Amino acid sequence: MTNDSHAGQIIILNGAPRSGKSSIARAIQEEFEGPWLNLGVDSYNAMTPKRYLPGIGLRPGGERPELEELVPFLYAALYESIAIHAGLGLNVVADLGHHDSYSKPLGILADCARRLEDFPVLFVGVRCPIETIMRRREISQEGRETLYLRATEDVPVPEPVQRWQDEVHRPGIYDMEVDTSVLTPLECAEAIRHQLDLGPPQPSAFERIAGGR
Repeated sequence: MTNDSHAGQIIILNGAPRSGKSSIARAIQEEFEGPWLNLGVDSYNAMTPKRYLPGIGLRPGGERPELEELVPFLYAALYESIAIHAGLGLNVVADLGHHDSYSKPLGILADCARRLEDFPVLFVGVRCPIETIMRRREISQEGRETLYLRATEDVPVPEPVQRWQDEVHRPGIYDMEVDTSVLTPLECAEAIRHQLDLGPPQPSAFERIAGGR
């Protein structure tokens, strides 16, 4: 692999479900120059056998210990694929929900960062207040009618949803952050484009994460 001028650009969007990552990824694909391939959680899990789902979308809390052994390998394969695509000059945007709240810490994010050490990577934290996320969970999406936990009169924020909010941004080391309750997906994409033009901060977030800083 190489980080020369022929390598593609890589954007990793990290945030909780319904924080707006997929909408930003679509805006990047539609607005940015050149081909941008989405290798995020939804597209990757679409290839994963149902008995191993939710795969890399396994939510925080150690709820499915029988699946946890596989998750680091799935992430490793995904990030190796990102590296191969970028090495061939293709741009990649990946919308993911990294956390380390399994039944025991797995160190997946640091391992993933090391797998992209030869590439410039923009690691973007996609934040959104939990009140906005709960409102978005009430919006029906075709094919996802039963996917998202929703509020009830007795439980305004289901405990698994709060877990995502608490865990997905740890350690919270990013090159930049966007708040989708304030910015539209297109505005988020434009902010990301501006940062791409400037280049990742030095050292980049992934360099700091891979090095344990």
